Amino acid sequence: MLAALAVLLASVATSYRQLPWWVSTGALLTPVIGVALLRIYPIISLALATTVSVAMALASGDSVPVWSVALGATIFVISVLAGREMPRTAPAVGVFATGATLAIPLSLADGGVWFSVVLLLAVTGVLPWILGRALHQQAELVAVTAERARLQERSRIAYDMHDTLGHELSLLALRAGALELAADLDDHHRAAVADLRAGAGLATERLAEIVTVLRDGEPVPLHPGPDRIEDLVDRAIQAGVAVSLDWDGTRDLPPRIGRAAHRVVQEALTNALKHAHGAPVRVCLATAAGMTTVTVTNPVTPGARPGSGGQAGLTGLRERVRLAGGTLHAGPRRHTFEVMARLPHVDAS
Repeated sequence: MLAALAVLLASVATSYRQLPWWVSTGALLTPVIGVALLRIYPIISLALATTVSVAMALASGDSVPVWSVALGATIFVISVLAGREMPRTAPAVGVFATGATLAIPLSLADGGVWFSVVLLLAVTGVLPWILGRALHQQAELVAVTAERARLQERSRIAYDMHDTLGHELSLLALRAGALELAADLDDHHRAAVADLRAGAGLATERLAEIVTVLRDGEPVPLHPGPDRIEDLVDRAIQAGVAVSLDWDGTRDLPPRIGRAAHRVVQEALTNALKHAHGAPVRVCLATAAGMTTVTVTNPVTPGARPGSGGQAGLTGLRERVRLAGGTLHAGPRRHTFEVMARLPHVDAS
């Protein structure tokens, strides 16, 4: 922009003998004022550019002097920048319509002048303004894409925290609870273990709150840790949970189906530890006819209170299963709580 103004200043300065003083003054002041008002009042800058386009058509006549080319280039740049700054299109349409209307009485005297006005208005006003609007929309698209990526990353962090830390904290609380019931533990250490168990429960609640705060968008699919479903079951057994695993069919699942099945078992075990402490858990996987069914059940403990959390785990789990092309059911079934996912292998990868 500064370069265009410098070229304009130089061209007008070298042509001062060919121009009346008021033409030279207007050719210099109008673009400067238009540039100064671009950020605050882009519509005024566009109106000044349109006015200059009409005036140039009147002043040029049949020749194209150097100063008019420099002025046209400056007006072109102002129109582009005005298009980038203006949030709405209606005011610009009004400005251009007004400029074209001003050319109508000119056509009564000279039809060629009207054509020149319309041509200059299109080349130095309308077309560059459209280019500026395209640049504005492109910048908005980039900003929206960046914001969406930021929100998705927040969601990824939130569910990663829930999937990994939530499971580990539940196992920690379970181990502390089992240790608290040990017969050979003195009262002093029993109280310390009770505090440890309560701290693990409080940490789980705080984790659920953080997940709720971070969850600004749709959940994002997350890759589980490198351990297998058998590893999840073994770790739960080592923590004192009565878990059984029945697997009917091939264990060589497609990667996406394997990740989804891993998440279903992980979330179901975590919920069982929180909501049905001490109850046996049964994990069943069956693969047949291109379909893997994952079922995790545990008895509903009479009088048990719901655990803490905002259902963030099941929400993320539903999204994980949906992205894998499957369906998920989670809820009470007779005297048990059942989590069941059906995962088809069609086009799985």
